[in-house]
Amino acid sequence: MTHPEHVPAKRVSDSRVTLSQLMQPHHASYLGFVHGGEIMRLIDEVGALACMRHARRPVVTVAVDQIFFNEPIRIGDLVILTAEVSYVGRTSMEVEVQVVAENPLTGERRHTNTAYLVYVALDEHGRPTPVPRLVLETEDQRRRFREAEERQRLRLQRRGQRRVTPLEGEEGG
Repeated sequence: MTHPEHVPAKRVSDSRVTLSQLMQPHHASYLGFVHGGEIMRLIDEVGALACMRHARRPVVTVAVDQIFFNEPIRIGDLVILTAEVSYVGRTSMEVEVQVVAENPLTGERRHTNTAYLVYVALDEHGRPTPVPRLVLETEDQRRRFREAEERQRLRLQRRGQRRVTPLEGEEGG
């Protein structure tokens, strides 16, 4: 990984963002559960903010790993999303987003899901630009970084296998 020396490294905690949103009727399906797409929108929003805090640059989403919804989120739940950068490459960053639903009347909290997304930092011309290195201060951060490295390796491997020229996917090409 090549990072310019003038770009100072940043701690994981420097990127941490928490977003809280009360789930209202317009967020829900006819069954009374919050739409998965609404949660995905919030995940992308908080993930992008964490990466912008790390890079101090605009970012674009380039990958979203699988998202499993382990617990339903209901109208009236307070959804709390916490995101922080878990891995950096040269221009890309992986962010881990934890989603918790809280009943604001009882205080009961349920972890509903964890999501991993990848963003790329952009320069003033809209091209990928280097991001600060990540300072890993705890064993948990080092473990999460190693796990993220493996996810990134698998993403790149899958992307390489999918690469096709425009005509290769067409009949007779």
